[in-house]
Amino acid sequence: MISSDIIRGHIDTIILKLLTERDMYGYELAGEIKTRTSNLFDIKEATLYSVVQRLESRELISSYTGAKTHGGQRRYYKITPLGKAYYRETIAEWKVLQDIMRAIMGDDIR
Repeated sequence: MISSDIIRGHIDTIILKLLTERDMYGYELAGEIKTRTSNLFDIKEATLYSVVQRLESRELISSYTGAKTHGGQRRYYKITPLGKAYYRETIAEWKVLQDIMRAIMGDDIR
């Protein structure tokens, strides 16, 4: 498992990345994160919903209610054009951070 402090600054980017691929509901987002990280990162439900509320209030994502299923209605999230632009910015910042860490840490990060 990874410390939540280390990943905290990147959760927005992770959620936005997933939503660039397709609209998802909360539990689906959490499951996708867990699956893609081979269970190394398991986002807590409260954290996830705090993040999507923040992203929605910043108009980086929007939400809608999906069709009613056996489990009831689900709230789906989708990335907005503003969210896509912000995602591209965070990826550019991430690349600079990687370069900085490689320059400082050298072979220790391999």
